[in-house]
Amino acid sequence: MCGRFTLTRPKKVAEVFHVPEVPTVPVRFNVAPTQAIPVVRQAEQGRQCVLARWGLIPSWADDPSIGNKLLNARSETAADKPSFRSAFMHRRCLIPADGFYEWQKLDGGKQPYYIRRPDGEPFAFAGLWERWEKGEAPVESCTILTTDANQLMKPIHNRMPVILGPDSWDAWLDPKAKQTGELAALLRPCPDDWLTAYPVRAFVNNPRNDGPQCIEPLPSGQP
Repeated sequence: MCGRFTLTRPKKVAEVFHVPEVPTVPVRFNVAPTQAIPVVRQAEQGRQCVLARWGLIPSWADDPSIGNKLLNARSETAADKPSFRSAFMHRRCLIPADGFYEWQKLDGGKQPYYIRRPDGEPFAFAGLWERWEKGEAPVESCTILTTDANQLMKPIHNRMPVILGPDSWDAWLDPKAKQTGELAALLRPCPDDWLTAYPVRAFVNNPRNDGPQCIEPLPSGQP
């Protein structure tokens, strides 16, 4: 799964994802569910970057709070689940990030880990977005697709977000891509050498903590 991530270099989103304009977003060391996050999607004029609420609200939902439970979508079943089926076929997106957190279960508690590219550069989660119009104003929201853990992640957690390489971005965003099998082929664990992981302090556990301390490596022998 993916319940927290970072976007510490938001100014690089336009360059990396080839979008003409990016909404103003702060440097984030602890992005949490229900917050507004940048998503990259395909529009008539090309790629665009917009803000969407993290936690997908299906268009048919009567209560938008359902989105609080739909932060992630299992890639193996998203094409068939009522909550994600329409978005999977018609509203796929990329979610820029430069790291994410996962918690390893240990005797007596959980140890948070920070996972990022070795060079610290931004990358893309595979995402879905939706537009909900049953309230006073429309709400655009999104979810992050997950898959089985790769070998790097397995000691930490059995699931991980789907991370798409740049050579897959066009195929994932292509609105004409309707073949579920072709899309599903993109949703696999990324190669082990794409990422590195290290333990961090429990400081990150509180979503109100959003500073560089969140990603500082845990000194050896300290909780």
